Amino acid sequence: MTIGTFSFLAFIVLQRLGELVLAKRNTAALLARGAHEAGAGHYPVMVALHTAWVLGLVAFGFGEPINAIWLAVYIVLQFLRVWILATLGPRWTTRIIVIDEPLVAKGPFRFLPHPNYTLVVFEIFVAPMVLGLLWLAVLFSVLNALMLYHRIRVEDHALRRS
Repeated sequence: MTIGTFSFLAFIVLQRLGELVLAKRNTAALLARGAHEAGAGHYPVMVALHTAWVLGLVAFGFGEPINAIWLAVYIVLQFLRVWILATLGPRWTTRIIVIDEPLVAKGPFRFLPHPNYTLVVFEIFVAPMVLGLLWLAVLFSVLNALMLYHRIRVEDHALRRS
């Protein structure tokens, strides 16, 4: 494994773990303010999907070289991730948490109804491509599309009811 491949994989693992910590903290704070969770039943499936994706990257990508073009695309996506996180601030979470407050309508939310999901769609495809794993990119893109089809319907329904 090259230093580049190790660094890329370590970044993804640490980023996802850090996001889980941030999401847990934000979720607890939102619930303490009177928010409620919708669609909790599919959350373990989503976590399993993303965990399998990360494990697939590590298991099949550890000996692969980095593709610089795909890495550049991935880096651009990380700027979008920071923009989304900064825009949502304490309202960002991995769960569907509904609070009786106006929806965020600034930043990337001015342009897309679900910018975080759009980002994840691209990340799930692009990260494996950084390591030349087209089959992994396609497999998890299809699985993620099925998950998002359900999740976005649940989220939109919950937001309409709030």
